[in-house]
Amino acid sequence: MNTEYKQLTRSTSNRMIAGVCAGLGEYLGIDPTIVRLLTLLAFFTGFGGIALVYLIMALVVPEQTTVQPQ
Repeated sequence: MNTEYKQLTRSTSNRMIAGVCAGLGEYLGIDPTIVRLLTLLAFFTGFGGIALVYLIMALVVPEQTTVQPQ
């Protein structure tokens, strides 16, 4: 039985602003650029609440403690 699980963390190695999008990309197993583009698309198409969600995640989600290989 595999008891390892993924933990959502903010990236320290691939960050643009706070590392939230890079952390989400690593957690979901997709390119962080895709997450960044989707975040910008959501922001500019009227879902302005994404800025608030990003800010909350930047404050709540912990930074990763070890640098993961890319």
